Amino acid sequence: MSETTSRSRTIMVVGGGIAGITAAVEAAEAGHDVVLIEKSPSLGGRVAQMNRYFPKLCHPTCGLEINFQRIKKSKRISVFTFSEVSAVKGGPGGYTVTVKTSPRHVKANCTACGDCAKVATSDVSNAFNYGMDSVKSAYLPHVMAFPMRYVVDPSVVGTPEGEAIKAACPVGAVDLEQKDESFDLEVGAVVWATGWRPYPAANLTAYRWTDIADVITNVEMERLASVDGPTKGKIVRPSNGEAPKRVALIQCAGSRDLNHLAYCSRICCLASMKHAAYVREQLADATVDVYYIDLRAHDKLESFLNRLKRDPQVNFVKSKPARIEKSEAGGPVVCGENTLTREVYAEAYDLVVLATGMQASLAAEGQPSFAADFDDYGFVFAEGDSIAAGVASGPLDVSMSVQSATAAACRAIRAVTA
Repeated sequence: MSETTSRSRTIMVVGGGIAGITAAVEAAEAGHDVVLIEKSPSLGGRVAQMNRYFPKLCHPTCGLEINFQRIKKSKRISVFTFSEVSAVKGGPGGYTVTVKTSPRHVKANCTACGDCAKVATSDVSNAFNYGMDSVKSAYLPHVMAFPMRYVVDPSVVGTPEGEAIKAACPVGAVDLEQKDESFDLEVGAVVWATGWRPYPAANLTAYRWTDIADVITNVEMERLASVDGPTKGKIVRPSNGEAPKRVALIQCAGSRDLNHLAYCSRICCLASMKHAAYVREQLADATVDVYYIDLRAHDKLESFLNRLKRDPQVNFVKSKPARIEKSEAGGPVVCGENTLTREVYAEAYDLVVLATGMQASLAAEGQPSFAADFDDYGFVFAEGDSIAAGVASGPLDVSMSVQSATAAACRAIRAVTA
């Protein structure tokens, strides 16, 4: 960039999860204009999909609603949902970023009255619940969505159903003519807060997630336990809707495995301990077996782990199960060898939960060359000009992500004021 080129003091944050939101509000409240880009229809990321989160086992409304209010009150933050970065040119102080937006088919004057959903007749998979149930083709992303605005699925565009949805809106907010658009923004710094994706359980073929209904993942378990989830908070067997009596939690499902994710995902152990607690709180007679390689409890949370170890209905088995077989009744049978006793086991369960690891979202999307520098695992390597917040930089829990995002905001401010 030449000396005569003006520097931009605007900061772009890519990703609207807890880290991206934190970085955005911190930078804005320090006096900088911020553009917040989010690919999905609403902010909140993975935290919004949780039932509770550490360290205080808060419901997502605790942390997210406060930050949503900070965004609403700020005149410096511009939020673009259904949007993603498609190109980045330039350098610190003078980036040109191309943003692509996809149609929501609902304009900003939507009042979230729900009349459009009442006339919708077709169903689409509910991404917020990881596809465990469905929603109408006109839907609110979830009960605490921000922005609180409906979405019309593109499958109904050009159909009588689509026209009925449009006609039902009392404020004329449904726009079925919306198309993909792109625009350029001049910004001084880019913060990558692109978060993580659950490692695909379908890749773990030995664990039969694809063909045994009662084998689910840890993120699916989180939605099962949520009052706004597919079962209204009841932990049940997907196969028949009955409460499970024997539950297995399998740690490191894909993590610490050279065939999948070579690294430890850090948060899985405590997440599974939380799931054991969910089961014990809700199902007094149920037993839980935890299959583990090692147990990791970080940041003063060892007391939570020790509390579960004292529970006689929670058993810990040091073992990495070799496979899951299907019983004659169609249920899961966990097979392997106990590392300590050398006993070979084949245990039948009503429900098995796989603790799948955290995969960097940008890695899953193919590491766009314009984005940043990456480490060997696809996380943003925060050296040089790259600024990363939250899990974009590596596996972190919520509190660590917030700390990381505050630091990222400081780096971005320094970049645009240098």
